[in-house]
Amino acid sequence: MARSWLDIDPSSDFSLANIPFGIISTPDDSPPHVGIAIGTYVLDLKVLALQIGAENLLPRSGASSLAVFAQPTLNAFAQLGRSVHRHVRERIQDLLSEDTTRPDLLKNNAELREKALVPQQRVQMHLPMAIGDYTDFYAGYHHAYAVGVMFRGPQNALQPNYTHLPVGYHGRASSIVVSGTPVRRPVGQILLDPKADPKQPTVAPSQRLDIELELGCFITRSNPLGQPVSIDQAEEHVFGYVLLNDWSARDIQMWEYVPLGPFNGKNFATTISPWVVLADALEPFRTKGIENPTPVQECLKEKREATVYDIQLEVDLTTPEGHKTTIAKTSAKNLMWSFPQMIAHHTLGGCPLRPGDLLGSGTISGPVPEQSGSLLELSEGGKREIQLNGGNETRTFLKDGDSVTLRGFCVGKEGERVGFGECSGRVQG
Repeated sequence: MARSWLDIDPSSDFSLANIPFGIISTPDDSPPHVGIAIGTYVLDLKVLALQIGAENLLPRSGASSLAVFAQPTLNAFAQLGRSVHRHVRERIQDLLSEDTTRPDLLKNNAELREKALVPQQRVQMHLPMAIGDYTDFYAGYHHAYAVGVMFRGPQNALQPNYTHLPVGYHGRASSIVVSGTPVRRPVGQILLDPKADPKQPTVAPSQRLDIELELGCFITRSNPLGQPVSIDQAEEHVFGYVLLNDWSARDIQMWEYVPLGPFNGKNFATTISPWVVLADALEPFRTKGIENPTPVQECLKEKREATVYDIQLEVDLTTPEGHKTTIAKTSAKNLMWSFPQMIAHHTLGGCPLRPGDLLGSGTISGPVPEQSGSLLELSEGGKREIQLNGGNETRTFLKDGDSVTLRGFCVGKEGERVGFGECSGRVQG
């Protein structure tokens, strides 16, 4: 990968090897529109496109229009397909490269650089997509097993279907928020005394508010009603990836989830990172996921072994007093099911997916406790205090004023780090 003429810290998530897309507002142009992250800057694609013309960003063939960069969401750009995303990303990489083939367009154009390159701290980020539907899966094997052991014992930790299909449920798209949005502690029916007989719920704020460390996948192409997406075609339906925190009220969820699954315990907030890392940017970091001991159906069989990504994931908890503790580190390779398998299974019965639909991986945990992607695991169901930095403070679940920040990045050669930035939210009472 070439070097950029911009000064980019080698530890930056937003290297020339990345080029993630997002929706921005700038001081000079407040209506939301498209930009990319590069180093400590945002490159405003609406400004850039208007100045350098369509032929220098988009493919010459097809119906692509510069108007896609003025849209308030990435949906229109996503619908153009993987080949167009690849073309635009490569053009931007060339424009920002030290040895760019067209230095006159941006590198040597001081006036355009001043207009199009905006420091990130001066930019407001928005939800990157208009999300029509949200489906959350349960593909993190170690999380599924650990929680199963907690509630059913090791012999019945996983349900019989777990290794045969990617288990999922339909979440609530209307409560998905961009990083930095406060999260209000949910109110619901909880059991103050779970051992009481008969059970007597009360309506109260959740006392067991938790996080779930996940990877989110945005859909780029639709499939018609009644026509499933084959496992061989599923990769072409992936636009890109974000970090995802599926906030969870464990006490509300525990009382309500039988027999139909999560409802109010999950539907109050899901936070995603603002920058969509394109699938192509993650290609160098492909790896094998967790081996499935069960032969899967033909509709879920992938031709290659490297079906997931080795994305390093971290979770920080910051107290109201400002004391930060990294409470977990793990990798996105700890998935038993890949996103193409999720897409193939989701559409098997003919369900149409649409551009902007969001799929969640499910909580990603590693095989040891310190790699757990939820407080439920870290605290062993609330039985063990999690020690925090800055004194004698501990947690089992989240308190009001706590902030949680997810980070994810892939480490390549020096200066070729591919990261997601932050996915954060603060709990409000």
